[in-house]
Order: sequence, then C-alpha cells, then structure tokens
Amino acid sequence: MAETRTEALHGNAEGLDIQAPEVILASLADAQVEAAKAVRNAIPSIAKAAEIIAGRLSGGGKLAYAAAGSSGLMALADALELPGTFGIQRDRIAILIAGGDDALRTLAGGPEDDAEEATTAVANAGVGVGDCLIALSASGTTPYAVGAIEEARRRGAATVGIANNTGSALLQQADTAILLETPPEVIAGSTRMGAGTAQKIALNMLSTLTAVHLGHVHDGYMVNLMADNMKLRDRAARIVAAVSGRGQEEAASLLEKSGGAVKTAILLAAGADSADAARKILERTGQKLRPALSALGHDPEKWKPLFGKDHARTKK
Repeated sequence: MAETRTEALHGNAEGLDIQAPEVILASLADAQVEAAKAVRNAIPSIAKAAEIIAGRLSGGGKLAYAAAGSSGLMALADALELPGTFGIQRDRIAILIAGGDDALRTLAGGPEDDAEEATTAVANAGVGVGDCLIALSASGTTPYAVGAIEEARRRGAATVGIANNTGSALLQQADTAILLETPPEVIAGSTRMGAGTAQKIALNMLSTLTAVHLGHVHDGYMVNLMADNMKLRDRAARIVAAVSGRGQEEAASLLEKSGGAVKTAILLAAGADSADAARKILERTGQKLRPALSALGHDPEKWKPLFGKDHARTKK
C-alpha cells in the first residue's frame, strides 16, 4: 500500500525515544490538540450528516455504527451513550464491530480485513431503507468498514463515512463523507491517538446535533435523558427546576407524575392538565419542547419568569 497520511512519520518524532519524558508528553499533547483542530474543517459535512440521521430516526428508522479496532471503540462509546443521554431507544441503535463480541476483549486485528463479515452483520442488523449507517476507519480503507457501507447502500440505507485520509475508499462510497484530516501520528500509524481523538470529537458533535434536531436538547439541557440511576434522577430534577423555575422538591414531584419524563414534567409545570395531555402535546410538536410550550400559550423565550417566585406568590 502507498503510504497514507495516517501512516506517515511525524515531524517531531525523530529521536523521540531518547527525549525526556516531559518532552515526549508535550509532543503527544500538542499532537492531540492539532488533531482536534482538524474537526473544524469537517463541520459542514457533520451538520449535513446530523440532519440526515435525525430524519431517519424521527421517521422510525435505526442508526447503525460499523467499524474495527480503535475506530470501533470510538463508535461503541458514542452508540452506547445515546439512550442514557438523549433517550434514544436501544433497539433503534445497532453496533457492528469487526470480530463481534470477542473484539471487546481482544481487539484482534484480523477481523478488520473481513468484508464478508461486515456484509453479514449489516444484513443481520436489518439495516435498510429508512435507516442510516455510520462507518469509521482512520485509513479509510479498512475492508470491514468499507464492506459495511457498501452493503448498507445496497440495501437502501443512508450512509455516512468518517475517515482521516482524503480520497479514501470509505469516503468515496459514503453518501455523506466526513474527512478528519489529522496530522501524522507522533507514533506513526498509531491512529488510536490523534485520529481516534478526532473521530471521538466528530462523533460527539454528530450525535449531539442529531439530538438537537430531534428536540432532545433545550437551552443546553438534555431534556430527553433516561434517568435510570440516582445521579441521573437528581440531574433530571435539576433540569426540570432550572427550565421551569420551580423548586427542586416540586420538580421531583412533577417528575414522579410524569413517569420520569423530563419534557412531560416541564409541561406539567407550564400548565398541562395531565401527564397524558403533556405527552399528546409533545406528539403534536414532534417531541420539541419550545413549540410545546407555545401550544400551552407561553412565549418559550420568556416563560421561565412566569414560573419563578412571582408565579409562586400568584398561586398563593
């Protein structure tokens, strides 16, 4: 194979092994910062991809991730956090990693060359029309990732490719290509470092913007989180209190009435007659809180003061 950017030697790598530890670490830290900067150039394509993914999810489709090795770990981290952070149902997310479950223990390199395994995995996950698949590969040539994207396209799914080398097969095959043109690694070819960092950042941005499109974010709050532990239940109550202007204790009570649904609890605070009525309003407004507040007769830009101390005095 011709040498790619991700396999090239970094300009500061000569004599690395005989440098002082602090100097080595400074080089590694600087390289991570430079890798992170590369994501900015991909903002337009990330924005396009998020809109497509949100459209597929809102239409009842699923989101699949396909990758191998370190890229697979980046994909896994993003995918597993979507239900808890944004309340996206787990059965709407498919995670395809070269080597299957064994990869989570050994991360063996061989399976990444198996394009046929990827084809089978995409088929078994039921990825097709109405769905979207994101495939990741630092080199952009990993057979598993390329095979997954080819099969997903053949089955009618929208496809997003994320790679760190320009002109790579993965980016050419994808409907939406996200190029993260990171510098050569300080340890040549060790793409778990700079390339992986850029992939993680890009995935964070992509899934977060998707959640914004879906109405799962309001004023920087995760209003569709799945509160399934003590920390998240406390966070949910704090979100309801912050957005509605109610006290923490009342917010917790509203959450209990809503069955733990943050948006529903906020609408109860805003005057919805019942949790069922609040849910119906959310259904009519595409699960988006601002238009739901408007449907209750509130200006969503100014409603919070109505539910602060002045509101409490009025209620008395």
